[in-house]
Amino acid sequence: MAAAKPLRTACLILALTAVLAACGRDGGGDRPPERGDVAVARVDGKTVWTSDVKREAVAQGLIGEGEPLDPSSELFRRVLDEVVDQKLLAAEALKRKLDKDPVAQRRLAAARDRILGDMLVEDVVADAVTENNIRGLYEEQQKLAKRSEEIRARQIVLASAADAEAVKKLLATGASFEALAMERSRDPATRFNGGDLGYFTTDVMPEAYDAALKDAKPGHIVGPFAVDNGFALVKVEDRRLEQPITLEAARPQIVRFLTYDRIRDLLEKLRSKAKIETLVKPQDGAPRATPPADAPKTQPAAPNKGTPS
Repeated sequence: MAAAKPLRTACLILALTAVLAACGRDGGGDRPPERGDVAVARVDGKTVWTSDVKREAVAQGLIGEGEPLDPSSELFRRVLDEVVDQKLLAAEALKRKLDKDPVAQRRLAAARDRILGDMLVEDVVADAVTENNIRGLYEEQQKLAKRSEEIRARQIVLASAADAEAVKKLLATGASFEALAMERSRDPATRFNGGDLGYFTTDVMPEAYDAALKDAKPGHIVGPFAVDNGFALVKVEDRRLEQPITLEAARPQIVRFLTYDRIRDLLEKLRSKAKIETLVKPQDGAPRATPPADAPKTQPAAPNKGTPS
């Protein structure tokens, strides 16, 4: 499980300024910045490493954090050219003493703040988003989850009650439900798979299904009853307790929760210790800042029940 990805927007903004800052420090040494790093180019005696190229590819969204990037690939060579261009531009900026400009100083300081902030967030999140924590929260949620009953059924939808009664008589003589669904059902979503609705809980179905299937046992055919596009005959094939969401399906939501929760705690602690003075007042009636819509508040919400599958 990969830890939270670095903030790509910040990386894109900082691509040139980070190189500019590095140019002032880099003595052109050949010590790899990361274990297993390989030198892939030199620009005026200064080494470019595979990690430099990968970091730029991640910043541009060309690969994900931790994904491999083959040095022999066309993508690697294209990003390498961009890294070389950045180094040339930064070196020229230093020659022109642009780094001494007050505006440049403020932008470089802002870039440094963002980089250090991102590194702190990555470090804190990596400590929180561990396999043990993910599994522990998943198991806790499973203990709290309430499992509803699922039904697996097939349906045939006919234009009129009379048509539905005629088909029901054929079923009583032993005709195949699946075959009749394919031949006569007018429901395009289920007709061509033999009327199969898959497993579902009745709360995701129209009210008519809930009432009709409430006491139906496996093997029973219920109906006809009125539905939106006609009259339905439904054959119940199975009833079981709702299957719990798997760890892998829940993992992205759990990771988001652990990440958001740890960053929120960190910021609350830092703000409580700091002296912060806001020198501007919000406009009257201005909306208050709110967390992202998908940010968990306390615990990951129970997964929404989807459509029959």
